[in-house]
Amino acid sequence: MLTKEYISELKSRGNGDIAALINMQKDVGSITYILENLGQLPDNFHADFLYTLLSHNHAQVRLNAVKNIAKLNGKGDIKPLLSLYPKESDTSVRREIVSAIGRQRKCANKPLLYAFLNDEDPKIVCQAIRGLLVFENDKDVEDHLKPLVNHQNEMVRTVIYKEYFAKEKSVKSVLPHAETYEFLKNVIVNADVLEALKYVPDESVHLTFTSPPYYNARDYSIYPSYQAYLEFLDKVFQETHRITKEGRFLIVNTSPIIIPRVSRAHSSKRYPIPFDLHPYLVKNGWEFIDDIVWLKPEYSVKNRVGGFHQHRKPLGYKPNTVTEYLMVYRKQTEKLLDWNIRSYDKKTVEESKVADGYETTNVWKIDPCFDKVHSAIFPVELCKRVIQYYSYKGDLVFDPFGGSGTVGRTAKALDRLFFLTEQEPKYFEYMKSKQKEQGVFKERATKFYTLNEFKNVIR
Repeated sequence: MLTKEYISELKSRGNGDIAALINMQKDVGSITYILENLGQLPDNFHADFLYTLLSHNHAQVRLNAVKNIAKLNGKGDIKPLLSLYPKESDTSVRREIVSAIGRQRKCANKPLLYAFLNDEDPKIVCQAIRGLLVFENDKDVEDHLKPLVNHQNEMVRTVIYKEYFAKEKSVKSVLPHAETYEFLKNVIVNADVLEALKYVPDESVHLTFTSPPYYNARDYSIYPSYQAYLEFLDKVFQETHRITKEGRFLIVNTSPIIIPRVSRAHSSKRYPIPFDLHPYLVKNGWEFIDDIVWLKPEYSVKNRVGGFHQHRKPLGYKPNTVTEYLMVYRKQTEKLLDWNIRSYDKKTVEESKVADGYETTNVWKIDPCFDKVHSAIFPVELCKRVIQYYSYKGDLVFDPFGGSGTVGRTAKALDRLFFLTEQEPKYFEYMKSKQKEQGVFKERATKFYTLNEFKNVIR
C-alpha cells in the first residue's frame, strides 16, 4: 500500500528504490501520488527516472516530473526540459519548465529566461520575470525587464511597475494607519456627500459600506439621465477613494433596477447599475476583489413572473429578482494585506477575529428589512458580516448614503466607529430620534451636524 511514510523511507535510501516503485505502478494516479509526495530531495537522490517521465503520455505526470527536477538544488539537467518545451501542449507543464529553469538561479540561464519573456502566455512571462528578479542590481536584467511596464498584459505590467517604478508616497498620512481623526468619530452630517467630503482629510476611513440611491427609483434619487447618475456616483467614489486608507475596502450594495414603462405602448427599461458602475471604479484606482450575491426569499420581492405564468409564451419570461450584489473593491496598493494587519496591536487583531459560523460562500441568504420611514434599509445581518469581515475594532466605517443609519448602529455595536453623510432631512431626523432609544448609539455620543456645523468643528 502506498503511503507518505513508505515513500519517504524509500527516498531516504537514495539508491533508486523510488524509480523501481514507480516502474511497478500501472495507473497514473499512483505515479502522481508518489511524485507529489516526494518532498525535499536529498543530494544522493537518483533522479534519472524523472527525466524518463518527461515523455509520459499523461500531462499530470510530466508536470510533477518537472516539479521534482526543479528540487534538485540546481544540479538538474535543463537540456531535457528545453527539449520538451517547444513540443509540450499542456500550458501548466510549460509554465513549470520555466519555473524550474528560474529556480536554478544560474547566470548562465539568463538568456533562456530572456527568451521566455516573448512568450504569448502571460503566466510564462511572469515565471520568467520571477526567475530573473533574483539577480538583484543586475543592469542587464533591468534592461530586459523595465520595458515590460508597457506589456499588453496587465498582470505583467503590475509586476514590473511594482519592482521598478513604484515609489513611496511623497506625502504620507498624518495619522498612524490604524487611527483616524477625532472629529470624524461617530458623526452624522446632514449634507450632500460631495460637499461634506470636501472637508474630510486624505486617508481617514478604513471601510466604506454603502448602497447608493437607485436611479430614479425613489423620490430622493431623481437624476436628469442615467449617465448623469453614473457620473454622480463616479465623483462620490473618487472622493471616497481619496479619504480611504491605503489598501482598505469599499463594498457597494446595488442591483439592476427597472424603470416602469410610460404606457402599454412602451417598454419598461432595466438598468444594469453594478455592471455599468464597475468600469468607473476600477478606472479610479479601486481594485476589484469579489462579488457577493445577497439572496432574498422569493416572497419578499416584486412578482415579475406573474404574466408569464399565465401565458407561458417564449420571449415574455421575466424572472423574480431575488438577488442584489455586494461588489467588493480594495484601494490599489503595492503593499500586501499583511502590511495592513501589522498596523494593529496584537490585542486588537485577536479581539477582531471572526468567530466560528462565518459565511464560507459568496452567496449570502439574508432576509430584507422594511421600514415605515426609509424604503430601502440594510438588514443588520448584512451590515454585521461586512463590518466584521472587512474591518478591525476601532476602525472608522463610512457610509456616504447614511439612510436610516444601520451601518452606524451596527458599527458601534461591533466596537467600530462610524462617519455617515445623509442629504435627506427626514432620514437625518430619523437617525436623531434613534439616539433616544436604549442601547442605540450608546457609550460614545453620536454627533449630528449640519454642513456648516461640521465645517466649524473641523476648523
